[in-house]
Amino acid sequence: MYAISPASQPTRFAAVGLLFFLTACNGEGDSGTTAQTVSTAEPPTATNTAPTVNSPVPDQSANVGVSFSFDATQSEQTFSDDDGDLLSYSISFDIAGTGLSADGGTISGTPSLAETVVVTIEANDGNGGIASDNFLIIIGEASADAPTLPAQLFNYANQDLPAHYTQPNAALGNVVRTDNTPNNNPITDEGATLGRVLFYDTRLSANDTVSCASCHIQANGFSDPAVLSVGFDGGLTGRHSMRLGNARYYERGRFFWDERASTLEDQVLQPIQDSVEMGMTLTQLEAKLMEVDYYQPLFEDAFGDATVTSERISRALAQFVRSLATYESRFDDAYIAANGNPDDFDLVFTNQEMRGMNIFRGRGNCDSCHSTSAHVSDNVHNNGLDISTAGDQGAGDQEFKAPSLRNVEVGGPYMHDGRFATLQEVVDFYSDGVQDNPNLSNRLRNNNGTVRRLNLSNAEKADLIAFMETLTDNSFLNDIKFSDPFAQD
Repeated sequence: MYAISPASQPTRFAAVGLLFFLTACNGEGDSGTTAQTVSTAEPPTATNTAPTVNSPVPDQSANVGVSFSFDATQSEQTFSDDDGDLLSYSISFDIAGTGLSADGGTISGTPSLAETVVVTIEANDGNGGIASDNFLIIIGEASADAPTLPAQLFNYANQDLPAHYTQPNAALGNVVRTDNTPNNNPITDEGATLGRVLFYDTRLSANDTVSCASCHIQANGFSDPAVLSVGFDGGLTGRHSMRLGNARYYERGRFFWDERASTLEDQVLQPIQDSVEMGMTLTQLEAKLMEVDYYQPLFEDAFGDATVTSERISRALAQFVRSLATYESRFDDAYIAANGNPDDFDLVFTNQEMRGMNIFRGRGNCDSCHSTSAHVSDNVHNNGLDISTAGDQGAGDQEFKAPSLRNVEVGGPYMHDGRFATLQEVVDFYSDGVQDNPNLSNRLRNNNGTVRRLNLSNAEKADLIAFMETLTDNSFLNDIKFSDPFAQD
């Protein structure tokens, strides 16, 4: 054998020759056998695949003076890499000095210029592969000015409610027994004031275009005259906007048509986070409101310091919504004048209104669902809207909660899907159109199990509508303490 020292290794060509020589010396060459060969090819090199755009980044909106933060990687979903390489990100802007900066794939800052900025995000796999995507950040002028609030706070905590709202007496309506206010979030003037500002502030939406009040309009009983409401990006909600008056007096304390929110405190945060309605995360909202000067004293007054948290936002909004008590209608005037005795409501009501009330309380049995003198639904019910069981299931079996009948005259369209445009259509339905759904509420069945339709004459229908119109509370619909604090005179 021949030894080759490391210090004098032959070239690849010499080594091959030496190997041939050694083989020949072993006698194989003389015997005529085929000599062994050694491949000199390099091993194949793996080919790197560059990242690709998996989910293009949508254009974003921002406002001058309002804190902005956006993850352009979309939680690592903007790009994908077939090799599984760890991607790093960089961002560039076509306009400098806007007040925005980037750290990796995240853009943040408080815009200082109203501009449309072209943003490029680049993903690098570390092996020579690069991909990029472009999108816009449209920076608008500052949105609403600071709200106008009274020097002396409005009275939300101790409103002058009538006795039939405050006395735990069956003859006086039993309203107080249904109050769903939790012990840890009583209404305060400071908390409801903050809640009012939050309720009307479009900053609670991703692009500063939609507020809670956009879908819950005071003049419409805090409902929406549209069948479905328009969200921050132009999408439509899945159900009609529910009236909010007397929400405090839904004894079950659950919210939305399908009762999916276990408390009002839970409910008020869900539209903010909904991808159609307002499009925010709670973390984004907290950071956004912390940058708004007028919120600092409001949070401090309500909660003792200026810290903005989603829990405090929830509590303040819930306080404002619970303060929306409606109790100054002609029905309330009649209740007070008659000391709660319906037989004496004619002290205030017309003959037609009296006939309508008697249908409501008697033959119609309407008050079995719209109970107490606050006329609030007692539970979820299937009211026979459809004979099919394949539609919107609501809380299950097509059962839905109903809002208070207070201000029903101005709160159309009606039902969870807004299918009825007028009160006349609603009354026509209960008179002649209730469907024999297998899950129909027992309250809409006769003793023999057949569907209970009222079969009202046209005159009786008019009477019933006249009574429901006595539930309109114009003071509530125009009360400044429930109005838009951002509105300009």
